[in-house]
Amino acid sequence: MTLYLALTLAVLGLTGGVFSGWLGIGGGIIMAPLLLYVPAAIGAGVLDMKVVAGLTVVQSLFATGSGALAHRKTQHVSRPLVLWMGAGITVGSLAGALYSKYLDANVLLAIFAGLALVAAAMMLIPYREAEREPRAMDVAFNQPLALLLGLFLGFVSGLVGQSGAFIIIPAMLYILKIPTRTTIGSSLGIVFLAALSGSIGKMATSQIDYTMALFCVSGAMAGALLGSSLSAHTKRKHLRQVLAVLIAATAARMAWDVVMG
Repeated sequence: MTLYLALTLAVLGLTGGVFSGWLGIGGGIIMAPLLLYVPAAIGAGVLDMKVVAGLTVVQSLFATGSGALAHRKTQHVSRPLVLWMGAGITVGSLAGALYSKYLDANVLLAIFAGLALVAAAMMLIPYREAEREPRAMDVAFNQPLALLLGLFLGFVSGLVGQSGAFIIIPAMLYILKIPTRTTIGSSLGIVFLAALSGSIGKMATSQIDYTMALFCVSGAMAGALLGSSLSAHTKRKHLRQVLAVLIAATAARMAWDVVMG
C-alpha cells in the first residue's frame, strides 16, 4: 500500500466519521461509495466491493462507538431500544457477514443498491412529531417488533458489510415511531453492536485488510466526535432532510452502477 493511498483512506475515514456522529449512521453509506470511487478517481488505487465491505464495517465500528458516547452525554440514547433492536441486529449481522463469503461482489453491490432504494423511498414519507422531543429514557416502543426488525436488517446489512444505519434509521422513524434525536443517538449504539458482530464475521473469514483499516479508523474516530457536536446544533427537520438527500443520492448512484454493470 502506498503512502498516497494511506492518506486517502485516513481522509475518507474522517469524512465518514463526521457523517456518523452528525446523522447517526455507521458511515457505510458514505464510506462504500467513497472507497469505491475516490481512490480510483485520484489515482491512489482501485478497491473492489469485497475489500470495501471489510473496510466499511471496521470503520463503522469505531465511528459509531465514538459517536454513541458523545450522544449519550446529551441524553439522546435509549438504552432499552439499543438492547432490544441491537440484540436482533447483532445476531442477524453476524449471520449475514458469514454468509457473504459465498456471494459474488456484483451480487453484494446489487443488494446494497436495493437497500438504499428502499431507505430512500421511506424517507420521502411525510414525518410529523411533537414540537418538544421527549427524553430518550421516556420514549416507548414495540419491543418484539424492534427485535424482529433488528434480525432482518442485521442480516441483509451484514451481507454487504454495512452497519445498516441507512435503512435502520428510516425503520426507527417510520415503523417504530421513535423521535428524531433519539433515533440518531440510539442508532449509533445499535449500529455499534451490528458493526462489532459484522467485524467478527469478516475477521473470521479473512475479509479485512488490517493495514488499510488502520488508516480508515484513525480518521473515523476524530470525525465522529466532530459530527456529534454538529448534530447537537442542527435542527431535527434539517437532520431528516440531509438524511433523505444522502440516502437518495447513494441509492441512485448504486442502482446506476448495477444497471450499467
